[in-house]
Parts: sequence; C-alpha cells; structure tokens
Amino acid sequence: MATAQGPLSLLWGWLWSERFWLPENVSWADLEGPADGYGYPRGRHILSVFPLAAGIFFVRLLFERFIAKPCALRIGIEDSGPYQAQPNAILEKVFISITKYPDKKRLEGLSKQLDWNVRKIQCWFRHRRNQDKPPTLTKFCESMWRFTFYLCIFYYGIRFLWSSPWFWDIRQCWHNYPFQPLSSGLYYYYIMELAFYWSLMFSQFTDIKRKDFLIMFVHHLVTIGLISFSYINNMVRVGTLIMCLHDVSDFLLEAAKLANYAKYQRLCDTLFVIFSAVFMVTRLGIYPFCFSVLFYSTFANRTQEPYCPAFTLACADLLWTLIGPLLPHTVFLARSDPDSEYLAWLASQD
Repeated sequence: MATAQGPLSLLWGWLWSERFWLPENVSWADLEGPADGYGYPRGRHILSVFPLAAGIFFVRLLFERFIAKPCALRIGIEDSGPYQAQPNAILEKVFISITKYPDKKRLEGLSKQLDWNVRKIQCWFRHRRNQDKPPTLTKFCESMWRFTFYLCIFYYGIRFLWSSPWFWDIRQCWHNYPFQPLSSGLYYYYIMELAFYWSLMFSQFTDIKRKDFLIMFVHHLVTIGLISFSYINNMVRVGTLIMCLHDVSDFLLEAAKLANYAKYQRLCDTLFVIFSAVFMVTRLGIYPFCFSVLFYSTFANRTQEPYCPAFTLACADLLWTLIGPLLPHTVFLARSDPDSEYLAWLASQD
C-alpha cells in the first residue's frame, strides 16, 4: 500500500507545487491568513461551481420553454420540423450507408432502379438531409438563452470593473500580488462565468449536434482550465479584464443569429458587421495592448513568471481572425449559415 501511495503523493505534490502556482518566497500557508472580503482564492472554492452549473442548466430549460419559445412564436417562427422525405428503403440505405450527396452516375443508377426521374431523387435526398436538421425554433431558443446570459454577464462585468482600480490602470493587476483580497463582486463574477461554461459542457450532449462538437468540447475544457488556473493562483484581476473583453462580442454574435432565424436579414447583416468590428477592436487591439502591459509588469517583477495562457489566448484570437477575410466572410455566413463552425469559434475564444 505504501508503494501505491508514493506515486500518488508525488503526483499530488507536483500538481500543487508552489513553484508552479505562486511567486518566489510565497507559500500556500501565506494565503491561508485572514484577508478582507472573501479572503484569498482557494482551489476548494471551485467545488461550488458544480451545483451552480446544474442550477444554470435548469434555469436555461425554463427560460427556453417559457420565455424564448413564446418570443419565437410571436415573431413568426413556426413550431414545426422540416418536410419529411417519402419513405423509401433503397434510398434510405444509400443515404445511411453510402452517401448523403450522390453524384450524377449514382443518381442515374437509382433512377433506373426505382423508375423515378433524377430530379425527384435529388429532391428526396435534399428533404432527407433537411429532415436531420433541428427546427429553427430550437436553434432560436438556444441562441436566445446564450444571448441573454452573455449580455447580462457583460453588463455585470462592466459595472463591477468600472469601480475597480485595475480597470483604469491595468498595472494594478500586479500591485501587492498575490496578496490581493477577493471581494464578493469579483468572486461572483468568476464563479458565474466558470459555472456557465461547465453548464455548456453538460448541455453539449443534449443540444443540437453540430459538426464542430468535438472542437467546441475541447474549447470549453480549455476555457474552464484557464479560468480555474487564474482563480487558483489569484490572477483574478487579470482574468476579469480578459473575460470582459471576450464577452463583449459574444452577445453580438448571438443577436445576429437571432435576427437571421427571424429572417430580419438587414438587421442580421448590420449586427454581423458590428460584431466583426468589435471583435477586431477588442481581441486584436485592446487585448494585445492589455497583454503587453501585463507582460511588461511580470518582467518588471522578476518574482512572477509571464502569464503564458494570456499569450496563448492572444495567438488564438489572431489565428481565428486570419482564417479568412473577416468582415465579408461573416456577412456572407450570416446569410447562408448562422451555425457555421468558423463563426462559432470566432466568438468563443474566451
């Protein structure tokens, strides 16, 4: 038994190494001391996220049923699924086992086999593909929930940061670090953000299944890891700035998708243009400037390692912007596919 405990103890010690988490000459015991407000952030605080995430998921179900759905019906979104393809065992077998997009040669072969004209078979495959797509009402409700949360959390973040000294002088993020007491407002901001991303992780298994399921699953894991990391080692001042900067474009993207589902195309295009502009200003302008000041501050204080996850996030923002011409591409996708993987990723690097 002792030999089994040895490696586990070694792993546990490595995981919570003070050298990794904290500046030089600072120990976990130093952060156990009394402080104003909620004390100092501790890893055990994160455990409260899980029941809160379950609560957020339950609130979401109520919101979609009693608020989002009536709103969708009121603006004319129908509560009906796509047109059902005529049952046909041969075509169904081809659709399931071979291809959902038959080429000309296969269409001609099926035409002879079924005594149907090619046009009718093409229509059948189109209807069958649409049959697997979720109704617009479902997508509208999901987007309305995300829009509501992102807007509320952004409003809360701005209101909280407005009275915070590090919002006006970001070098204050390192003033007396890591002995920075955790206020109630800061605690609630962090825990709500973290709980929401855990709820997104859970809900991925019940939401509309999209092609980028695995990509978004990994993204949520990375986001949860970054938020948790910055909380445990008390980089929460830095974290609040980064979260607020990344939240501002999220609700604009969801608003544009809502307009698209409601067929308000001019409003949709306008919102996507605004989203693109805000994305570039916040994530490619303000955030790199913010990061450069943080980077300088950490080197000015040699006891603190540079905040590498912040640099990783900056690279991710740049990468997803350079995938394609941002402004015209987003407007085009607003018209054709509001659930595009590119748009989803573009707004979710937070």
